[in-house]
Amino acid sequence: MNTKEIYFAGGCFWGVEHFFKGVDGVTEAMPGYANGHIENPRYEQVYTDTTGFAETVRVRYRPDRVSLQELTRLFFAIIDPLSVNQQGHDVGTRYRTGIYYTDPAEVEVIAPVFAEVAMKLGAKMPDFVPESEKKGKMGTKKPDFVPERALATELEPLQCFYPAEEYHQNYLDKKPDGYCHLPLTAFRYLRLYQDLRLLLGDEPDPIARMANTAAMIYERMKFFWVGFYRVDGKQLVLGPFQGPSACLRIGYGKGVCGTAWERGETIIVPDVEEFPGHIACSSLSRSEIVVPMRDSTDKPWNDGKDKPWNDGKDKPVTAVLDIDSTELNTFDRIDAAFLELIAGLV
Repeated sequence: MNTKEIYFAGGCFWGVEHFFKGVDGVTEAMPGYANGHIENPRYEQVYTDTTGFAETVRVRYRPDRVSLQELTRLFFAIIDPLSVNQQGHDVGTRYRTGIYYTDPAEVEVIAPVFAEVAMKLGAKMPDFVPESEKKGKMGTKKPDFVPERALATELEPLQCFYPAEEYHQNYLDKKPDGYCHLPLTAFRYLRLYQDLRLLLGDEPDPIARMANTAAMIYERMKFFWVGFYRVDGKQLVLGPFQGPSACLRIGYGKGVCGTAWERGETIIVPDVEEFPGHIACSSLSRSEIVVPMRDSTDKPWNDGKDKPWNDGKDKPVTAVLDIDSTELNTFDRIDAAFLELIAGLV
């Protein structure tokens, strides 16, 4: 069985280990300490933030079942790549984020994903991304850039790695109610994403794919309304959905759905009453998230077979995935990251 390994630093390693153990194709996830400057560190030493180590998880995986590109995308789905030396409530250099590799050739797969994340966040491009990939390959519509904003996630060769003490291994298996900086939704979304990928398989009909996707999200995540609107000329037309009856058509640039279509980017609305021009299909809806969808060909996460920098932003929006909740402030960056991955399956 051919396996490879990559090292992910994503904050407290208890949650990161538990997350990657749930990824199909991962054969081992081991927490430890990476890229410090002393030998055989103990947790008490790493905790002082004087040893240079980052809490890191060594991920061993089967490339015939999961690609490095997809692992990298999943990693970015569970971290805040703009946060410096902090993830969740955990603060310190030991909680910095990074990807550490043992094969320099892997940078060709990983670096373009960094570029895609930077483009989506309107952040400064990482220095290790070639200029040829920064220009013209990330789509024609670029977000507004914030000059002082830059990705805080490292991409460096692995210098050293020491497994953490035994009591850190499989921590959340031993203590299911133990501390984890990752929300439970991250683990639920991971299983949902992987089950949907298997369920949809090679089905060619997009309506059938939308129908099963809406049904599974609705059933698993218990949202108020989950559905699709398809682009038809200058309008969005209601597609497969789960929940109460909804608006049949929405104009370009109108409401949350039409605005997400116009901007070509995911929109999170904490309170729909505060969104200018909100279309109240149901008075019970309080918060909303809308994810634009593009042509499904040449998916950049297709096991690394396609150009990794082609995130599809140069392709027209063909539909949107719309999800509503009866509670305020339901959706955050975790929802957005995983729903974007799920939309890419459809």
